[in-house]
Amino acid sequence: MTSSRYLIARIAQAFGFLRQAQRMGDAATEMRLLREAEAYLGAMIWEKVEKIEDLSVEYWNLRKLIKDQKGVRIRLAACQDKISMAHNERAEFINSTPVISQELLDQRKQLLVELEQLSQERDRIVMHAREVRRAHVGLKMKLEVLASESGEEPETKEEVAKAKVRLVELREKFAELKQERIRIGHLIEQGDAKVDAVDRKIDQEKQNRRLQASQAFEIFGEGNKELAVLRAEAGVIDTQMRQLYAEIGRYVSRNSKQNPACALAAAEYRGLVDVMRALRRSVSLNHRLAGTDAERRVRPFA
Repeated sequence: MTSSRYLIARIAQAFGFLRQAQRMGDAATEMRLLREAEAYLGAMIWEKVEKIEDLSVEYWNLRKLIKDQKGVRIRLAACQDKISMAHNERAEFINSTPVISQELLDQRKQLLVELEQLSQERDRIVMHAREVRRAHVGLKMKLEVLASESGEEPETKEEVAKAKVRLVELREKFAELKQERIRIGHLIEQGDAKVDAVDRKIDQEKQNRRLQASQAFEIFGEGNKELAVLRAEAGVIDTQMRQLYAEIGRYVSRNSKQNPACALAAAEYRGLVDVMRALRRSVSLNHRLAGTDAERRVRPFA
């Protein structure tokens, strides 16, 4: 608001046109713009106010905060890299099948196939042994029947002799089948032991993967917590820096006419300083028109 518009508004007030709500809204908008301009000006010129004694606290606080800010950014970058690595490891554990585990699974499958073949072979031998035993029992019964008969015919004697020879062959065959069954039984026991050993390796591999995955999840969770803390710390530093920028911009813009050091610091932003001075005047005039105490809010013509 300019002085001429202020006079027109005062005349309008004399005729009952107060418009207090509009004046307060205009003042609030202009004050927001003024605060943004002060923060911007301070951010642009803070490095030039080292020699201004009244701003030494703000200047050296900013130096410290900027150093702290760089440290936090470095830690943020490291934390984000750690989270990214943990995320990639977690995705790899979830989406991939380890080569070692697949080899063990293939080995276990092959062992089970061999065990099935050995079991079938053992069943065949047992069935054959039962047939031999049945034949042996039949021949013994035949010999008992022939021995009970009183006849001494040559045919009978020859038949008995042949039966006895066949009994010896059947006993030898049964013994061979028994040894073969025992041998295959040992092979099956060894195969079962191999399967158990492979199962233990698979279980150990799964346990190792779960451990590695849990470590990746733990790193991911801890990294997110650390990231939240660092972001909060960075937010606090940014807020403190904006406040200091605003204080520097406010002081320099208000004292640029009276203080040569302030005028020198804001030389490149003289137009912005003029706009800020006009905003302060307008805020003060709007508050006067609204009937509020503008002197407590801003120094209107500084």
